[in-house]
Amino acid sequence: MIIGVPREPDPDQPLVASTPDTVTSLIRLGYEVMVEHGAGVDSSFPDEAYAQAGARLGTREEVWGQDIVLSLDTPPAECLDLLHRDAILISRLNPGSNPELIEDLHRRRVTALALDAVPRISRAQSMDVLSSMANIAGYRAVIEAASAFGRLFTGQVTAAGKMPPARVYVIGAGVAGLSAIGTANSMGAIVRATDLRPETADQVESMGAEFVPIPAATERSDSGYAKEMTSEQATAAAQLYSTESAAADIVITTANIPGRRSPVLLTAEDVAGMRPGSVVVDMAAQGGGNCELTEPGTVVHTDNGVTIIGYTDLAGRLPAQASQLYGKNLVNLLALLTPEKDGQPVWDFEDDIVRSICLTHEEDILWPPPPVTVSAAPTPAPAQEKPAEEPAAEDTAQAEARRKRRRGLWLGVAALAAIVLMLLSPQEMAGNYVVFMLAIVVGFYVITAVTHSLHTPLMSETNAVSGIIVVGALPAIGSGHLAVQIIGMIAVFVASINIFGGFLVTHRMLAMFRKDA
Repeated sequence: MIIGVPREPDPDQPLVASTPDTVTSLIRLGYEVMVEHGAGVDSSFPDEAYAQAGARLGTREEVWGQDIVLSLDTPPAECLDLLHRDAILISRLNPGSNPELIEDLHRRRVTALALDAVPRISRAQSMDVLSSMANIAGYRAVIEAASAFGRLFTGQVTAAGKMPPARVYVIGAGVAGLSAIGTANSMGAIVRATDLRPETADQVESMGAEFVPIPAATERSDSGYAKEMTSEQATAAAQLYSTESAAADIVITTANIPGRRSPVLLTAEDVAGMRPGSVVVDMAAQGGGNCELTEPGTVVHTDNGVTIIGYTDLAGRLPAQASQLYGKNLVNLLALLTPEKDGQPVWDFEDDIVRSICLTHEEDILWPPPPVTVSAAPTPAPAQEKPAEEPAAEDTAQAEARRKRRRGLWLGVAALAAIVLMLLSPQEMAGNYVVFMLAIVVGFYVITAVTHSLHTPLMSETNAVSGIIVVGALPAIGSGHLAVQIIGMIAVFVASINIFGGFLVTHRMLAMFRKDA
């Protein structure tokens, strides 16, 4: 089959659905590719680059008339008229808000795949264009905020005076929010973030920000998207947003409910309480905006000196990388549809991904799809099984008590052996025993404080320490005292086991990361 990559009909859309790099990947899947003249110019991809990648160049009519057409957004009617019967259209089609479009595509007998309907499951992450664009948009939101803020993000102490770091508050910790958090943190700002989903706290903190929870009961998300807030949560959240925005220099809002209007999180009163020079970047402007004063597509300057940025094309302001990620998402989807790499899509509607994004196919309308379970809460145990758990709990407690008794017994034996050893040793060895016991205590607390990820390099260090033990114990073997000779031999033997065993384990672990020739 031949894939057509048109120039986007919307003159304000600088992205292209396939780059020269992804064209090469499509050809490896067995497809031929035709690109419309000038399709990638706005993304800095000239026609010559497509030709070198193996694509043919064609006119608008030729490209839209191919077997498969890759597009960014819902094509206008004049472009749909160019599609032939049984053609495949892959694009962001917003099916939840466009029932008329689905009927139109069905009437034209076009197989339509909506990229913005990819389910939020692990296997589909490489095809999720919403996440790809949100990632770039989150980065760009911070850049736009920094430009409008007009001050340094990072704090500095100079001979001329001290400059405090910027304070950034991010509402929503999805892909866009986490991208904004990471970017602002890397620029030196103090970042705080809030999300309705409690499971995002660890993600926020891993990006270097402080998580500010909503002081109300929250529910764990089971769809990959944030749920609409309850009235209790909305009241608590409104107070939190007002307080945090008043203390922040930059507020970035990302709350967007797919297929519905974006919720209003910042009221006009909240904006009035912000300091002059503050900036609000409303990443949900396309859905109406999270800020009451947002005007989609424009920048608003309030009477109290607050700048509200309502751009709806944040990802499009980095067109080359956005096009590359979008094109790669398409390659991953077509790789799923073309398992034999022969340029022939295979329609497996038992696959959750294929079933979720397919709107129309041949004579059928397949939208809406059946729900896909992203995560499930653990099933509570039946009430009648609870009495059966009590004996098990009692057995566990008894087993733990036995382990503690055995541990105490062995510790007592070891202590007694140490006392006997000290009594049999020469008097001049007493100081060495004190140092040894102190070393055990210090070593225990030092080693247990080391994170598990550093245990492998720590093993190399213990090999070196064991080598020192061997060197120190060898002279003791030549001592005229029998007890000292025995201790020296035991030290050499145990330390040697640690050395050779440590090197053996390290060698095996390194072999796991070594590629075969």
